[in-house]
Amino acid sequence: MDLRQLRNFVMVAEHASFTRAAKVLGVAQPAVSTAIKKLESDLGLVLLHRQDKRVQLTAEGKELLPHAQAILQRVEQATQAMARLRDLDRGEVRIALPGMVGSYYFPALLMAFHHRYPDLKLSLCEAGTQEIRAMLERDEVDIGIIIDPGEQVGLETLPLMRPEMIAAVGTEHPLAQRDSIDWDEFFQHELVMFKPGYYHRELVNELAQARGFTPDIAFETNLIELIRSIVRQGFAITTVLEMVVESDPEIKALRFSEPMYMDLHVGWKSGRALTQADRTFLDFLLEQNGR
Repeated sequence: MDLRQLRNFVMVAEHASFTRAAKVLGVAQPAVSTAIKKLESDLGLVLLHRQDKRVQLTAEGKELLPHAQAILQRVEQATQAMARLRDLDRGEVRIALPGMVGSYYFPALLMAFHHRYPDLKLSLCEAGTQEIRAMLERDEVDIGIIIDPGEQVGLETLPLMRPEMIAAVGTEHPLAQRDSIDWDEFFQHELVMFKPGYYHRELVNELAQARGFTPDIAFETNLIELIRSIVRQGFAITTVLEMVVESDPEIKALRFSEPMYMDLHVGWKSGRALTQADRTFLDFLLEQNGR
């Protein structure tokens, strides 16, 4: 039983016709018939009922069909994977990023990568850390930027960077006269925060609970620009990566008296063979961060 025999068998079974199967395969009809007869001989089973121009699967043929289809699908997947490993000039890297990092750190880096490797395609999506982990597990993306991976089963990770979190307040806010703030005072103000499910939100909730506070969250949104606008207008304060507000003249960044850092890692699915394009992007990313 070889792949050519299985391919011929599947085509005949799916089209219920030797003639149509031969046309799809681009071969002569006798070649299809010979391949299937050889398959039946090798297996010692009759796989097809041949009645005039009608072709029907026998019980044995019905049993074999899903196995044959699965084998051919796996071969096609393997062929595509090897092609991706080989063809750097036509490769694609699918990347998932957290919102804050994707909006304020990666644009310049991605442009630099594109300048160096103009033929490589980068496909980007934004999500929270938990969803990025799930996307990696489901093979929906190749590489993900993950906050604090911990003991994550099923993923391989490397440290990337450790940016500091700051409190962000509007320049007209009473706190704008300060250079730092402690967490107890932070939790006494109305907040604008990411929605539940984002690592950043969960971390703030844990810090509040440890200090006996229930955060007064006046606004919830995953839109970074909306968060910045709410802070600028003095409706609420927040905590974000310093890079998010460092160039905004209408927002004051206050350091926490107990500094908080966000450990960012680059991750991929354990046991998954990284393509040449994936490795090229990974090496570039680590190089840019001095790793």
